[in-house]
Amino acid sequence: MTDTSPKPTATSGDMKRLLALEALDMPKYVLMPGDPERIDLMASQWKDARVIQLPRGYRAASGTFDGQRIGAISTSIGAPSLELVFTDMARLGVHTYLRVGTCGTLREDIATNSLIINDSAVRLDGTTNFYARAEYPATASHEVTIALCEAVQSLGEPLHVGTGCTSGSFLAGQGRPGLNNFLSAEGERIFAEMTQLGVLNFEMETSSLLTLARIFGFRAGAVVSVIANRITGVWGDEGGIEKACLAGAGALARLSRWDAAAAAAGRKVLTLSDMKC
Repeated sequence: MTDTSPKPTATSGDMKRLLALEALDMPKYVLMPGDPERIDLMASQWKDARVIQLPRGYRAASGTFDGQRIGAISTSIGAPSLELVFTDMARLGVHTYLRVGTCGTLREDIATNSLIINDSAVRLDGTTNFYARAEYPATASHEVTIALCEAVQSLGEPLHVGTGCTSGSFLAGQGRPGLNNFLSAEGERIFAEMTQLGVLNFEMETSSLLTLARIFGFRAGAVVSVIANRITGVWGDEGGIEKACLAGAGALARLSRWDAAAAAAGRKVLTLSDMKC
């Protein structure tokens, strides 16, 4: 019998990427780092991992972590790039997304190599305003956030959970000096405002993922490793990125088990009883 079901269409016109992801048989639970090299780090933490190179420098992987099949795909830098990758992944049937990235914290007491779980984000990403008015919230799935909290605690790490700020700029938009020490008055204002509001960190992708997932009915969350303290000026990874990758994989494995428990009980929404497995 001929298969007449509709085939996914690549958002950006790059069918090579979509066909490669179909061949990889991407799982429905996916990590989304920006850096393509982080895909190799993630795969090294899994069993039966397979990594593929995609057009335009993207990279993807699938494998098993804690007995559950999970995947990963790089998104490159910023909201416009994530928008393309997210849309193609959604068309392939992925329903659970977890950003694993890096950030600069706005809290003096949060050290570099710490992990931050963003349950929400200020939408300064420059992309999501084309989808929703500015007042529309960028919020994580409570299920993904709980799974991340469990995974981070299992690593013996302290919990830092709260709102981040996603900027469409790495330099001026985050209050950093640009070329020739150019300082943006608006960037400096944003830095002061976010600090005053108790925002935990700056990064460049989370609000786009959370907003798009919420609009289109998927689950999403974010865990980021602190590589810069914007208050003290200290920089460094010190193993934080590796921990973030483990936390992300652990969270997806938990969600997969919890979903199976809920399905066995005939429920589509997770309850605390499902989360005990």
